[in-house]
Amino acid sequence: MKALILSADEFEDSELLVPYYRLLEAGYTVDVAAGKAGAIRGKHGYEVQAQKSFADVDPNEYAVLILPGGKAPASVRTDLVALNIARHFFAANRPVGAICHGPQILISAGLLHGRRAACYHTVAAELKEAGALYEDSEVVVDGRLVTARQPADLPAFMRELMKLLSLKGVCVPDEYWGDDAAIPFETTNVSLK
Repeated sequence: MKALILSADEFEDSELLVPYYRLLEAGYTVDVAAGKAGAIRGKHGYEVQAQKSFADVDPNEYAVLILPGGKAPASVRTDLVALNIARHFFAANRPVGAICHGPQILISAGLLHGRRAACYHTVAAELKEAGALYEDSEVVVDGRLVTARQPADLPAFMRELMKLLSLKGVCVPDEYWGDDAAIPFETTNVSLK
């Protein structure tokens, strides 16, 4: 399984790195893409290698899209290829996680009209103008879209994103679950003596 993170220089370090490492921990191959392949630097100085440029991304290869915040979305949202990648995930009904300023990319792609979403407080007016239903909550789940406001919301954001990714048929092929996985933690007839 593969995950894709779209970003650029001046990303909010924790909002890129926490999902990156959590998805690696869960067994995903995680690719970072930017306007061009190479190093991108976060607001707090962390450097991450973008393995691919937006133009080199085949969105069909990925199960989930992550859009971290910071100042990076301001440049990502102006890239037509990046916007088309986001549109592909929505059209394919694949999970998308966007935090802080990340939803700005979805606004520019025209994907939030009528959707419930959270974002950083300075983006709320723009989110509403785009027709989204803004919620000032640590995390908002609307179908396969997971959004959050800020770095402090990362635990809730990742909890809900990982729940979504673990659902049968979402990102894990149905065959993975086997015949007796309908109740994976069933404890009936278990003796603890």
